[in-house]
Amino acid sequence: MSDPAPNTSQSAPVPSAAITTHPLLGIFGVLLGAMIATCTGRLISVGLLDIRGALHLGVDEASWIGTSFNAALMFIGPFSVYLGGLLGPRRVLLFCAAIFGLISILLPFAPNLQVMLVLLVVAGLTSGTFYPLTLSFVLRNLPMKYVLLGIAMYAMDIVFTTNVATSLEAFYIENLSWRWIFWNSAVLTPVMMVLIYFGIPAVPLPQPKEGQPRPNWRGFLYASLGFSLLYIALDQGQRLDWMNSGTIVALVASGTFLLVVTLIRRLRMPNPLVNFKFLARRNTILLGAVLIFFRFVMLATVIAIPSYLSSVQGYLPLQTGPVLLWVALPQCIFGLIAMYLLKYVDARLILTAGFALVAIACVMNAHLSSAWSGSGFLPSQAVMAVGLAFAFNAMVGAIVLEVINTGALSHPVDILTFAGYFQTVRLFGGETGTAFMQHFIPVREQFHSNILGLGVQLGEPATRHRLLGLAAGLASKSPGLTNAAGNAVQILGLQVRQQAFTLAITDSFLLVAWSVVCCLVVVAFMERVPTQYQQVVSAHATSA
Repeated sequence: MSDPAPNTSQSAPVPSAAITTHPLLGIFGVLLGAMIATCTGRLISVGLLDIRGALHLGVDEASWIGTSFNAALMFIGPFSVYLGGLLGPRRVLLFCAAIFGLISILLPFAPNLQVMLVLLVVAGLTSGTFYPLTLSFVLRNLPMKYVLLGIAMYAMDIVFTTNVATSLEAFYIENLSWRWIFWNSAVLTPVMMVLIYFGIPAVPLPQPKEGQPRPNWRGFLYASLGFSLLYIALDQGQRLDWMNSGTIVALVASGTFLLVVTLIRRLRMPNPLVNFKFLARRNTILLGAVLIFFRFVMLATVIAIPSYLSSVQGYLPLQTGPVLLWVALPQCIFGLIAMYLLKYVDARLILTAGFALVAIACVMNAHLSSAWSGSGFLPSQAVMAVGLAFAFNAMVGAIVLEVINTGALSHPVDILTFAGYFQTVRLFGGETGTAFMQHFIPVREQFHSNILGLGVQLGEPATRHRLLGLAAGLASKSPGLTNAAGNAVQILGLQVRQQAFTLAITDSFLLVAWSVVCCLVVVAFMERVPTQYQQVVSAHATSA
């Protein structure tokens, strides 16, 4: 049980030098950075086949393209706490954005895979600072009346970008070139830099207080490297057969060792840029669990639906993109509605309603059959869009409200610790869910294939009638009845695999629905914070 949170009206005010005089420019700048990082990761994932084809890479070689970028994002997550506290968010964002923009231009010209992987690591290290420093800026630098707007835009930004990236990649491939998978960021990053330059105030470098221990980068390095190694193990585990691979065993052992070393070092040598005691609160821990569940829930649109449409219906990204846009576009409307409701309604209630709608959408999709096309997902996607908008806005709103009620706005170390914690949970928890889903679907497909195949092998009457019908239809196009019968068996085998995969996708929707139930249990254990947004905004408006 955590101690009661202090009222925000008693917390020390943020220094006036840290308040931006152009809050909208600051909001758009940091949110554009988060969008660029999200979009780059999704474009690489969706466009991996096109990158493979352009560079003539094999499946195993190309699998490291996404891993190298995302592992670098994971590395810089905890480390950005150190950078933000040492240099300030404005300096870090401008420097990293400049490097990232240059790397994005150079990536398509990489002479070989090794050079491309190195460039992708640098791109991940630089763009990975955009996420945690975005939340830090919204909390520390915006007048309170703009915080709800920042929350809504941040939530819409992530969900919208995740689902629109498929259509964007398809547009680039059809009309421009695969190189725009990387050049997309090169075009947007200079805009981000201009917005940050004018929207985030320049403040002096923070100076350590007399007698305070000096910041130490080694602990951050150990933690970042440990999480990155475990991330790589999760990302490559399915391809390398998990613990049957020496590479995966080495990655897991090394990553775990580094995290243990980090913990021991932290207990023996306190770091002034990290306050773990601040995280030891009920709502903070439970909100981290909710974030993991949300990342898993998003796999219904990120993995399940695209996998079905491409494998069963033969959809290309150009055809899959519009289906995912049915989730992305409504975010602009329902995100603003959720922001308005946050001012008057407890975030936990909005969070519960949003996740409940997501569960309903997944149950609707659980009636999937191999006859469904993209339009068959329209009703469930409409429900999913509303659910995701409410759930994500309420989740981010609850996270920010928790910080406000703790009085942490007057303690930069607490804000940096908080942002670093949720960045680590977002990336590592999200990859854990992705790895589990990528393992779950093949296992369930194999199960259903065995069950369906057993019926075929037993020669049931329905199977015999299906084979006779297929053979009759192929007889006119085959040199003999024997060949027609053989082709009929092959077609039936393909139909069995198609049906088995469809049933596996159905199981994945049910799995997501049950995960929502678990998430709602977690939400039920969250405490109501004493000061809600209506009181916070009113108090700051009165003081102004």
